[in-house]
Amino acid sequence: MTVALTAGPTADGLLLRPFEDGDAPALIEIYRDETLRRFTSVPVDDPAEAVRWLDVQYRGRAEGTRYSFAVLDGDELVANVVLKRGTPGGETAEVGYWTAAAARGRGVAPRAVQALTDWAFAAFAGDGLVRIDLLHQVDNLASCRVAEKSGYALAEVIPAYPPYPRDGHRHSRNRLDRSERSRSE
Repeated sequence: MTVALTAGPTADGLLLRPFEDGDAPALIEIYRDETLRRFTSVPVDDPAEAVRWLDVQYRGRAEGTRYSFAVLDGDELVANVVLKRGTPGGETAEVGYWTAAAARGRGVAPRAVQALTDWAFAAFAGDGLVRIDLLHQVDNLASCRVAEKSGYALAEVIPAYPPYPRDGHRHSRNRLDRSERSRSE
């Protein structure tokens, strides 16, 4: 099933939009951060790597397997949030994200993840999406906090699997979680 994506996710005080070629210089600068590099698997050190990274985002969107959004605070690129659908039309997807060093501690990641989650469940409910997972290494405590703040419950500890050298956490949100919470409030 082809999904019409006329509107993207929205977050309080942030703009979420598809990445553009003009984001390459900001990506290179953001990826200089050692913390970000520690928890991501694809480096972006120069213009050629930025072009390759952006091409992955563009191809994924065209194929319906990856919906990546630049998160802006004003005109500044402060984060990335992405919905990964290994199987378009499948019941599960994964959310991923990173936050630029200068934007950490400002609630950017939880707002962006929540916005993407709400958007994904609305956009893909008719396409069969019922669960979204958020995965991170066990030593990434900040990601654990983001998952919790975004309503993703810890589902299990998963063993290390290349390219990740440490065990991880799988946090999950089900499409019905939000509607069930709304009815009980």
